[in-house]
Amino acid sequence: MTAETANEIEKLRGLTDRAQVVLWDFDGPICRLFAGHSADLVAGELVEWLEGRGLHGLLTEAERESLDPHIVLRAVDRRHPGSDLVAVLEERLTQEELRAASTAMPTAYADPLIRTWRAVGARLAIATNNSPRVVRAYLASRGLTECFAPHIYGRTQQLHHLKPDPHCLNRALNAMGAAPSAALMIGDSPSDLEAAVEARVPFLGYARNERKAKLLREAGAEVVVGSLEPLLRVLRG
Repeated sequence: MTAETANEIEKLRGLTDRAQVVLWDFDGPICRLFAGHSADLVAGELVEWLEGRGLHGLLTEAERESLDPHIVLRAVDRRHPGSDLVAVLEERLTQEELRAASTAMPTAYADPLIRTWRAVGARLAIATNNSPRVVRAYLASRGLTECFAPHIYGRTQQLHHLKPDPHCLNRALNAMGAAPSAALMIGDSPSDLEAAVEARVPFLGYARNERKAKLLREAGAEVVVGSLEPLLRVLRG
């Protein structure tokens, strides 16, 4: 083992030893939700749906071309907060996510890591910008529901509460009676890191490629892993 690898293992051990509660982002650390059902296409369909109703002007050019369904959804909510339009659009996104869940690709080592962490006494929760209905459907398909239930905190129609707002993290901590310092957030985006910092929860970055790792490090993440395997090894050790 190199000194660099030993140092990374020590950092992981330091994070896991303190973590009585583990808050997981969903799309990324647990699975690739849109592995078989492109998020780009979903965003495009939401934009087309708006344009088909004469609402082209609701989005800026950058928002239309973002290829991120959450950017489209938030943009409409900023201009028409709490409206029926937002509710319909959010439900359309939820249906697309439910469709995607059936072809989602499990993140390598996520399932055994979740089961192992639960077995050694940690309590687990989901804190995500995806619909909780989608999370529950996916967890049920993998036999993981009991590892998290009832602590699944996802998107509501109060879209200003989406990460980077720490709302879903705080909901999880409050429901579980956990101090932020006794928790750990696992996320794969700068918005996950920002929410964790705001909630005062230690953060572990998961990045499936170097581009995502670079974004996390540039945002200030101190510990970033490209695989969950070393984390599983630390827990089993």
